[in-house]
Amino acid sequence: MQHYPDAREINASFPPDFLWGVATSAYQVEGAAYEDGRGPSIWDAFAGTPGKTYQGETGDIAADHYHRMEEDVALMARLGIGAYRFSISWPRVLPQGRGKLNSRGLDFYERLVDCLLAHNITPLVTLFHWDLPLALQADGGWLNRETALAFADYAEVVARRLGDRVRWWATLNEPWCSAYLGHGSGEHAPGLCDLQAAIIAGHHLLLAHGLALPRLRAFTRSGAQLGIVLNFTPVYPADGRPETQESALQADAFHNRWFIEPLYHGRYPEVLFSALQVQPPAMEATDLEVIATPCDFLGVNYYTRLLVRASSPTREEPISARLAHETVAPVPGACYTEMGWEVYPAGLKDLLLRLQQDYQPKALVVTENGAAFRDEWDGNEHVHDGRRVAYLSQHIQAVGEALAEGAAVRGYFVWSLLDNFEWAFGYSKRFGIVYVDYPTQRRIIKDSGYWYASFIAARRSSS
Repeated sequence: MQHYPDAREINASFPPDFLWGVATSAYQVEGAAYEDGRGPSIWDAFAGTPGKTYQGETGDIAADHYHRMEEDVALMARLGIGAYRFSISWPRVLPQGRGKLNSRGLDFYERLVDCLLAHNITPLVTLFHWDLPLALQADGGWLNRETALAFADYAEVVARRLGDRVRWWATLNEPWCSAYLGHGSGEHAPGLCDLQAAIIAGHHLLLAHGLALPRLRAFTRSGAQLGIVLNFTPVYPADGRPETQESALQADAFHNRWFIEPLYHGRYPEVLFSALQVQPPAMEATDLEVIATPCDFLGVNYYTRLLVRASSPTREEPISARLAHETVAPVPGACYTEMGWEVYPAGLKDLLLRLQQDYQPKALVVTENGAAFRDEWDGNEHVHDGRRVAYLSQHIQAVGEALAEGAAVRGYFVWSLLDNFEWAFGYSKRFGIVYVDYPTQRRIIKDSGYWYASFIAARRSSS
């Protein structure tokens, strides 16, 4: 019998209204890719291109959440989940990205929100989690400034329907990934490999966020919390050499400050464009002011850190060739997830405290944190995932320590509720606290799910 950390072993205090949640995204869990008027997205096209995803797998069916929504919400309620972060599929709502509304698409999200509220689960809506309508990509996608305007219109469409019931709204999820992985490295849709294109796309994503905020504010309930979700990879220098310190600063500008600096300081990091050997994006006079429109919260996605040192002449990586650093991997004595990411809970505490000190957000929400491990189902009711239990307990402890030291953290969301389509990795990586047997779509709660449920219950009983 495995021993897992007891919920009471986490030595941290959290306020009674702290959000304890789970997260998913539309393309990764919904399926029903060609049903009820949904239009194609760039991920449908990308995943359907041979060689782009593991074994050619797609999100056509995924975890079939579109048809099993009520079952999945009941499962969350059974676990005592207090909040659910999900994304809305832009092409399900506006198949062409703009223009004619697909009412059946919005009807699904209205049913989802009502079902969550009926189970006392707080919805946190993310408007864009990478599934850009393919029709907009045909017009240039995020390389076209008009896409930012189309996003603001889409945000208003959704807010008009759901704004009376949804209090928490995030505009974008991880624009760094949309910009760099989608346009710079080509690992994600739309699959471009052009760093200059990544810079242009990143600017238009930020502009979309800024333009959407006042539209959301106008059509959401009083006291609505509006924000954006960024992914962060804290950078640590591996040694004290000046060249390593400089490399760490450049890597930090690329991995972390590229998006948060314009959002909170109204400027791009000075070193970013010179280090990447690219030109700043073309912008209009008020762009940075629009981008820096105040938010109510900053969503923080954290999985791992980056340990770097100055590059040696004999070793170069695609991006570090320009940033003059190389990654130290494996880190001696470190544990790693199935994604090849170092397990480093202290990085989350460090990150939250740094964000609080450097940017003074009104509130921080850990909108994603979790780990992929090689989970095996015994065919009955058991999936033992002790490493994930340890990962979650250690990272929640880190959040509690950051909270105690002054970080204004309002919530924590596990990535993810369900095993799902993990982008270019297809179904080969499992992040869920609930196991999905894809041939049957059966859900089996993992030990981590039961642990998280007991942790939440313990918090409620002590508050």
